[in-house]
Amino acid sequence: MPSLFKRSLLPKLRSFPLTADAVTILSGAAEFRRCLLEKIASATQRIYIVALYLQQDEAGQEILDALHAAKLARPQLDVVVVVDWLRAQRGLIGAGKQPGNSAWYQEATRTHESEVPVYGVPVQTRELFGVLHLKGFVIDDCVIYSGASLNNVYLHKFDKYRYDRYHLLQNHALADSMQHLIQHGLIASKAVHRLDLPNLPTTRSLRNDIGDLRSRLKHATYDTTAGTTEKTGLSVSPLLGVGKNNPLSRVICELIASAQHQLTICTPYFNLPLAVTREINRALGRGVKIDIIVGDKTANDFYIPPSEPFKVIAALPYLYEISLRRFAKRHQDSIDSGKLNLHSWKDGDNTYHLKGMWIDKRYTLLTGNNLNPRAFRLDLENALLIDDPKGELLEPRSKELGEIFQNTSRIERYQDLETLLEYPAAVAKFLKRVSRVRIERLLYRML
Repeated sequence: MPSLFKRSLLPKLRSFPLTADAVTILSGAAEFRRCLLEKIASATQRIYIVALYLQQDEAGQEILDALHAAKLARPQLDVVVVVDWLRAQRGLIGAGKQPGNSAWYQEATRTHESEVPVYGVPVQTRELFGVLHLKGFVIDDCVIYSGASLNNVYLHKFDKYRYDRYHLLQNHALADSMQHLIQHGLIASKAVHRLDLPNLPTTRSLRNDIGDLRSRLKHATYDTTAGTTEKTGLSVSPLLGVGKNNPLSRVICELIASAQHQLTICTPYFNLPLAVTREINRALGRGVKIDIIVGDKTANDFYIPPSEPFKVIAALPYLYEISLRRFAKRHQDSIDSGKLNLHSWKDGDNTYHLKGMWIDKRYTLLTGNNLNPRAFRLDLENALLIDDPKGELLEPRSKELGEIFQNTSRIERYQDLETLLEYPAAVAKFLKRVSRVRIERLLYRML
């Protein structure tokens, strides 16, 4: 198919060949936790954990203890944990002043006989302007890919869960490529330091090194020299992106532009970049059937019930709903015709964190990218693009989508979504103030 882009990346992507039996899709967060612990316990060569954060709670402790136990049992095992530098040194939002997870990492290093280094990657000098949002755990030759971070709710340790996608890809070349980026693109940087050791440098003192790291990352790619550009069979391409007009963002737009029959999109924070909205509009114009699955505002991980004290962060789910309502209103004709289907996910008081895309019966995008302006400009993001020209994964792919749709309801009319007048008084007051001082547009760019 000829590309609609002058400098198309999609046909030039190098990929690693896959076999259908090398791909496993897990069905939930509890299964993901069990699988992760089993893989860590049985690892013989390497364990590379990359996440936004590894939280100090019961599930986080379980993971960290498992890593130390694996290292103690097999000292030759290469064990590395990489998290966001800034996120690791603050407490939970709204929980008051806390030392952050870094103090916990340091205590673990002091009290264990084994050594599990935890590296902090500063993507920016302030968390608001960019974080480490890479996904993917490399355990021996298996890549475990999910948008989930590591804590009780993401791992369904107790009664609540945060729903995500969970894929296992058994592929030596892909695992090598992802490890190589962690070692040489991140850990080797002067801006990156171990969080599990005391006397951390200040972020201010790292300002120049952080700028150098971000500059390098804008031009960094996964090493795919062991791959191929042939598109004849099942394969996977790792993608990296940070900053404006980055390769990952461009491929996302190209994938939407390539859709001819069916496009399904998942995002927990409905705030689409202009480039994505433009390609969706074009896809609708050429007759593509589009399904967009978002979380109900009460299934958003920032949601705070009206019965609890108001915090500014509690306004975010309502901002996303406002954005969704505007989008639905503009496209009501397409909703009426069945060409556009907006689905709202809700399962009790559990939360929704799914990201990714399914394009026709060929492409599947696994990513932590929220498909919002922040992901397209600020955060360091990655993705795995599975190309399936022969339809070898159609059955598990269909099963995954079926499970996702189970707890969704279709939004029939934009009026089904609440307005500012129906929001809790504290939320409505804050949003009115934001609108009056004209910073709403800036918020949508940052969140």
